[in-house]
Amino acid sequence: MVQKAKILLVDDRPENLLALEAILSALDQTLVRASSGEEALKALLTDDFAVILLDVQMPGMDGFETAAHIKRRERTRDIPIIFLTAINHGPHHTFRGYAAGAVDYISKPFDPWVLRAKVSVFVELYMKNCQLREQAALLRLQLEGSGKAVTGEAKEPAGLLAELSARLAAVEEQAEALSKQLDDESADAAAVATAAHLERKLTGLRRALDALEPGTGTASSLPSQN
Repeated sequence: MVQKAKILLVDDRPENLLALEAILSALDQTLVRASSGEEALKALLTDDFAVILLDVQMPGMDGFETAAHIKRRERTRDIPIIFLTAINHGPHHTFRGYAAGAVDYISKPFDPWVLRAKVSVFVELYMKNCQLREQAALLRLQLEGSGKAVTGEAKEPAGLLAELSARLAAVEEQAEALSKQLDDESADAAAVATAAHLERKLTGLRRALDALEPGTGTASSLPSQN
């Protein structure tokens, strides 16, 4: 069973959170509420999120300050942030949002279809990264199994290798389709860059896997997953 991605919704007004849930429910992911910047930071201490929808105008810690804290933490610095604001103060205000680390800045009222489409891109990228980490874990197990096979402790490593290669091929196909979709839709630069980074990691993983094929020797190390 594929685990659902978590989406963090941050807004001090309950009616706005309810509206966001109504818009994003069609994505069939796990929606997590936070009514303040402080509450959002607490949620980020324990859970991993695919994307954060962050209201700018909040009492106490506003959206800009909350985003700054998120980007300072190593655990959360790479989570995409989409700013939502009911007030448009012009280019300077928008620039401040991007400077705080946002991948997008949307003024209310926004088009529900557009917001849902933007969020779905980051959810899909997150799911592909999760799949990639699973493939890397399987590859590490295969490397350990190859070492044991020399002493006769492991059986049929070729079968495990074939299964791993097939799973990686499926992820590669999905990543390629996602990249084409982003090109066709003229997606945000941040989403395109993230997809390209994912493809580079897949390429490195494929090379390491190919090195395990009979007659090529065992790969000395895995590609970096950072």
